[in-house]
Amino acid sequence: MNNSTSIYRLESNVRTYCRDCDVVFATGTGATLTDVHGLPYIDFFAGAGSLNYGHNNPHLKQPLLDYIQQDGVTNTLDFHSDAKSRFIERFDEVILKPRGLYYKLQFTGPTGTNAVEAALKLARKVTGRATVAAFTHAFHGVSLGALAATANADKRSAGGVELSNIVRLPYDGFFGPDIDSAEIIATLYSTAGSGYEKPAAIILETVQGEGGLNCASTQWLKRIEQLCKDLGALLIVDDIQAGCGRTGSFFSFEPAGISPDIVCLSKSISGYGLPMSLVLIKPEHDCWAPGEHNGTFRGSNPAFVTACAALDYWQDTQLEDTVGAHSRLIRSALESLVALTPSGTAQVVGRGLFMGLKFLDPDVASRLVNACLEQGLLLETCGPQNEVLKLMPPLTIETHTLTLGLEKLQHAFLRVLCIHTPPVTALRGIA
Repeated sequence: MNNSTSIYRLESNVRTYCRDCDVVFATGTGATLTDVHGLPYIDFFAGAGSLNYGHNNPHLKQPLLDYIQQDGVTNTLDFHSDAKSRFIERFDEVILKPRGLYYKLQFTGPTGTNAVEAALKLARKVTGRATVAAFTHAFHGVSLGALAATANADKRSAGGVELSNIVRLPYDGFFGPDIDSAEIIATLYSTAGSGYEKPAAIILETVQGEGGLNCASTQWLKRIEQLCKDLGALLIVDDIQAGCGRTGSFFSFEPAGISPDIVCLSKSISGYGLPMSLVLIKPEHDCWAPGEHNGTFRGSNPAFVTACAALDYWQDTQLEDTVGAHSRLIRSALESLVALTPSGTAQVVGRGLFMGLKFLDPDVASRLVNACLEQGLLLETCGPQNEVLKLMPPLTIETHTLTLGLEKLQHAFLRVLCIHTPPVTALRGIA
């Protein structure tokens, strides 16, 4: 028995990942984790998207070590600090101004769900309305306000109270590829007697990470943005997992050319896996009274330091170009695997380095996770029935490591799906 024995005896039953992955990790470098026995694992999980720049990235680690060594203050709540000021100025200079965006920055408690809570509260305060519209298959967090906006039944049932003031709308493609759900939504809000009242906000993910890597089209996103304007509602984009470069551009909504009223960021905003959350607010909506939404750990200066260093990756297009190239490599490999199966067995979903395989039989995805772990590859499932195998490697993964990980996935895929005929390698010509 390894030294995870104490976990079974002392840690709460709420633990999740370690139930399917009984590995005790010790160190991490780049896109590789190593366990206590020295065995390496290629990481296609990336801390559930909180490690977009890999483990212990030296470009982020050295400024953090320097800051600690010089006795830099750790927590300042919302007092002024040099670390926070540097991040604010750098974020505006590198991210906002080049994209023609102007937002006020609100630092919330250090979890994504707290950023969502702040966004929902602010939208209700701005509009004076109570109801928020959220989508099928959405995931926004597990604190009560964010949980109400979350669609997953298992997560919702754990709340223990009525989850109210949310109306559920059909996401893009929910009724199939031939039905425009945006048109349905617009009709519901414009037709007398529908029972749909104007909401305070519409909250959405451009790519539904936990919901199964469902991608909203540019046309659909633009239609929802216009609907918000027509209704006098705020558009909130939850970019907690899909943002910070995960889909290629820094913000996942950039290709659609939309301009959300509020944007929620967390996970990889600190760059180093340190807890940090950020809400971007259009200035005309920043009507908070002082302290109206607060939290002890909203001023984590070590996170500001690494977040500031991570912005160096966005001074030019090099990282974005690399993500694009690696995205094409992954899609080609996954499409080659799908081609080995009977029609309808699996399909490629997602975009950027936020991609996966959706299976008709949900059990296949879970079996693949276990088979990949045996091969030394770490990843997870998502979707309402955990039917999607999700690939989420660090954005900075080296090509040879990515290729090796895809080869491990291929071996596991052939074994789990009992494909015995040696295939043409899924990676030929792109390794």
